[in-house]
Amino acid sequence: MKRSVFLLLIMLVGGNVLSQNKAKNTSLNGYLQSLEMVWMPPSTEKWFTMNTISNRLDFKWYPSEHFQTYVAMRNIASYGQIPFEFYPHMADLSVKDNGKLNLTKSIVSDSSYYLYTNLDRFYVQYTSGKFEAIIGRQRINWGVNLVWTPNDIFNSANYFDFDYAERAGSDAVLLQYYTGMTSSIQFAAKVDKDDKSTYAAMYKFNRWNYDFQILVGKMSDDLVIGAGWAGQIEGAGFLGEGTYFRDKENFNDTTGVFVGSVSLNYTFKNSLMLQAAILYNSAGTTGNAGQQGMFALDLEISAKNFSRAKFSTFLQASFPITPLINASFSGMLNPNDKSGYFGPSIDISLTDNIGILLMSQLFVGKDQTEFGDYGSMFFTRLKWSF
Repeated sequence: MKRSVFLLLIMLVGGNVLSQNKAKNTSLNGYLQSLEMVWMPPSTEKWFTMNTISNRLDFKWYPSEHFQTYVAMRNIASYGQIPFEFYPHMADLSVKDNGKLNLTKSIVSDSSYYLYTNLDRFYVQYTSGKFEAIIGRQRINWGVNLVWTPNDIFNSANYFDFDYAERAGSDAVLLQYYTGMTSSIQFAAKVDKDDKSTYAAMYKFNRWNYDFQILVGKMSDDLVIGAGWAGQIEGAGFLGEGTYFRDKENFNDTTGVFVGSVSLNYTFKNSLMLQAAILYNSAGTTGNAGQQGMFALDLEISAKNFSRAKFSTFLQASFPITPLINASFSGMLNPNDKSGYFGPSIDISLTDNIGILLMSQLFVGKDQTEFGDYGSMFFTRLKWSF
């Protein structure tokens, strides 16, 4: 464990020195944080704890007017009862890299702790006039909703992974040409660790004060076609997207899968914000949608399988109690198996670059339901950004 702490201190001090001596055509920022977790499994009265220390470094270099290089590194040390007593394979799961290039490496691990490093951004960007090209590990975000994004066929994100705001990247190529002030054509392609490719073209345009997008391509083993929109109804944000998936190898023998999500959000004059969303999966079940335990939350998801349920609903409310304190409450409900999730949180700004987050993830339901096998988790996060 001493070696883990020593390595983290070296990375932090090195990053701080570089940030103080950066040139005009470079930038370096990041954060250092400590996340304390307490987990109460549903099947026992015993509590488990784990602490995670994370350091992120974001480096950008602008060698010329048209080129930009972006490299971002995550260094993470975790230790506690969960990897020691409950899930000894957690260290192996953490260093699993889904990209074509293996940019996640274990530094040191033992029965109760592990330290690893991950390059989640590593790309070169070229911009000239209306044309833009990005090559390397990057995040390609084609979704328009907050929680469920069926159009996001390259980098689907897990809503419950709240501590990874930047999200994972893909080893990909993204080409974009702006055909007008509010319209563009994009083409993207990636290859994953299993040498499976995902590629698609997207057209974005604006009509009737709505932003629309249409995409067509292939995601792993499926041919895909999708569309999305973002606009307003009487001052409320109205967003939606849907994608149809069909197995390309068994095209004539399958009916395909449609995944769609629609959301509404509204901010009142007192800054209270409400958001509601619904997810539909044509291949989902109307029975119990359980995935066997807490660590199913960490399974890789895609735009095709956000949930095993046919229907899912989401509601969130957030309110700034003071300019420095924000309270939020979110919830999910599977209306068929009657299981649910509740997520209260308080985010406090202590200074301009230091904050503390208090958060719970409470899962309720019977055994084998979508949320019934996870138990309850409580988090405290102290974060310093630089």
